[in-house]
Amino acid sequence: MHRLAKQKAAPTGSYYGEPGAGNSLYISITTVVVLLLIWTGVTEAGLIKPLFLPSPIDVIARLGDVYRDGFAGATLAQHMGASFSRIFGSFFLACITGIPLGIAIGCSRIFRGIFDPIIEFYRPLPPLAYLPLVIIWMGIDESSKIMLIYLAMLAPIVLSTRAGVGSVRIEQIQVAYSMGANRWQVISQIITRGAMPDIMTGMRIAIGFGWTTLVAAEMVAAERGIGFMVLNASEFLVTDVVIAGILIIGIIAFGFDMLMRYLESKFIPWKGQN
Repeated sequence: MHRLAKQKAAPTGSYYGEPGAGNSLYISITTVVVLLLIWTGVTEAGLIKPLFLPSPIDVIARLGDVYRDGFAGATLAQHMGASFSRIFGSFFLACITGIPLGIAIGCSRIFRGIFDPIIEFYRPLPPLAYLPLVIIWMGIDESSKIMLIYLAMLAPIVLSTRAGVGSVRIEQIQVAYSMGANRWQVISQIITRGAMPDIMTGMRIAIGFGWTTLVAAEMVAAERGIGFMVLNASEFLVTDVVIAGILIIGIIAFGFDMLMRYLESKFIPWKGQN
């Protein structure tokens, strides 16, 4: 009975760095190590040609060369700086517009009627589908790249925020009104606070969509960027640079996701609790 009670009291989703997450962390580390060993063994044994899959040793060595000497006319730091500015600039714009819009859609039938069809229409479209239209409207400079990534991030933030608003219990709103709170206080202190777990989830999903859209955005007259570096390397069959770029994107995205989870555990401790 005591064991069952402890299991029921445990949080439904443990993150790295939270109590009880140690076992998951060890399993994850072990999985990564095993995959690296398999990758090394297969490639070093010559079972797969380096053109298709170079060994991790070659990838790391090539990454060092790119760091020192650059690739495609720019250093690794310049490629990463260009991608960072596009990703996080778009992410900032998506947050400051998407979160208020999602709250407005969740609280107002008028906003829901106006924006729901628009969001639901373009949300399933792949970014490459409306990339030509973005280029026609905004040209081939940085604004079109940021707009493409912004559009990919906006929908998950809006929809998650709207879902978070809908999850706020009506009893909480009624109690706030009965204690003299006005509409703005209810929205800012009750609804927004109650929707924060879903908002944070939407932000994590959005940044993932942003990284997947980065390569498409950097197809348009880009001279720097991780996605541009990967595309340029693929044209010349430089597979080790392609894999190095993919690993950089994956590590950065994973690190940002871990940061968001940490912030959730610190600032939204009530997430997952009834």
